[in-house]
Amino acid sequence: MLLRFVPRVLVCLLLPLALLTGCTSGQPGPQDSTPAVATAVEPSWAGGPVTVRESELPAEARRTLRLIDDAGPFPHARDGAVFGSFEGLLPAHKRGYHHEYTVGTPGSRDRGARRVVTGQGDEIYYTDDHYDTFRAVLR
Repeated sequence: MLLRFVPRVLVCLLLPLALLTGCTSGQPGPQDSTPAVATAVEPSWAGGPVTVRESELPAEARRTLRLIDDAGPFPHARDGAVFGSFEGLLPAHKRGYHHEYTVGTPGSRDRGARRVVTGQGDEIYYTDDHYDTFRAVLR
């Protein structure tokens, strides 16, 4: 009984702390590296995640976008695979709606953590932390 109680208490104590430390005034400060984007240019699908302009992406991500536009060839066997969106951070769609592509990481011995995820409605998302966060890419 005690073992089931402890995790609940920890969640109750740590969740408010996490929410408080994640709050900002909305004004970008020196620690905020997220580029400001006018909402007028945001497509409707970009309403949830933070946005980033294509020109502000790393060169490797822009290269991956060009490969996607050209339908390949892709350097990794998993490029173009169905993205399950198990994290629940992207808008919900039926399985097969999203596809993922590797963004090269200089110095990495494997695929690294950076990906571009596309949707069938021309949505493009970028993650540089292996699906922990996403930014909608504005082209």
